[in-house]
Amino acid sequence: MNTIELNRFVVILIYGSLVLLSFLKLTNPLKVNQKANFWFGMFLFLWSTFWLDEILSLAKISSIDIHSIFLIQFVQFLTPIIFFFSVLFYTNPAFKFKISDLKYVALPFIFFVNLLLLRSGDVEYQPIGEVVFIALILFQAVFYTGLSYLTIRKHQKRIQQFSANTEGINLNWLEYIILVLFIVSIVYVIYNVSYDASGLNIFINLAFFLVIYFVGYYSLKQKEIYPVEEKQREELISINPDPETEETKRKLISDDDLFKIKTQLEELMNSEKPYLDSELNLIKLAEQLSVSTHHLSYVINKGFQKNFFQYVNEYRIEYAKKLLKDNSNNKLSILGIAYESGFNSKTSFNTTFKKLTDQTPSEFKK
Repeated sequence: MNTIELNRFVVILIYGSLVLLSFLKLTNPLKVNQKANFWFGMFLFLWSTFWLDEILSLAKISSIDIHSIFLIQFVQFLTPIIFFFSVLFYTNPAFKFKISDLKYVALPFIFFVNLLLLRSGDVEYQPIGEVVFIALILFQAVFYTGLSYLTIRKHQKRIQQFSANTEGINLNWLEYIILVLFIVSIVYVIYNVSYDASGLNIFINLAFFLVIYFVGYYSLKQKEIYPVEEKQREELISINPDPETEETKRKLISDDDLFKIKTQLEELMNSEKPYLDSELNLIKLAEQLSVSTHHLSYVINKGFQKNFFQYVNEYRIEYAKKLLKDNSNNKLSILGIAYESGFNSKTSFNTTFKKLTDQTPSEFKK
């Protein structure tokens, strides 16, 4: 099989994988992250159209340049926005479009008008229109990719305010997709400007192929990020992700109440060890103390100068250190100690242990 044939085979795999994955996300048989999965499925379907030319050419169905069709050009332009919408709903399932969100229509509208002008036959506008065409595509891609990245980063801060195990809900896989696509796009643009990019197609397509399977694996195993119960979900979403802002610096409760809850919390953590529950979150802990989630979050942030994730995991690591010291006859493996200490995976245990002690569990044990 030569390079051209291999590239054609990879293109077929890419297109088929994207269409199938799009169908799975849109139908969403597990009924999780429903709005987010709908938009993500739409993004995957639009993404697949970038290989439609080659697929139709291989199938000998059409010799028309699909990417030159007005509707296809406009729809493909929407791909970064649709991706951003999926990120919005993953990070905030309660998000609702408002009148102010008409701002998202601005760039597509300008692009639509520019397409009309390019097809109007105005020879003088043609060179300007082509520059505007490319500039809008690049700006839109960079802008919404960057905005998606910042939204995920903000989400990762927020979930540390209410969850002690963030591994399955931190949307790292979306972050990695953004970074990989950004790098691949830069390489492709540089090659287009400096060299003959046709020889690069097989490598770019192979890179996209690997990214798509990575996307498929992690998107299909993505569980619900927030509680299904609407009241609990709204409570957690409303928690400020940045405890250093002026909004959270203002007093939610008196100093006396803060000291009282802080004392009760320390007694609970030492006597009942709720941190050993791998599913412990802010809601569960607040219920055990009979306080609101906002008040407990405020007490942890203000009284201990930590977020919920840091506070709970420090207890877990101290407990794990005791098990590692007392485990001289190796009754428990490192994974066993991770589970006993309240972690739900060896990866999160190793990462957190290293961050708090500057050693891996194995190094500490030695």
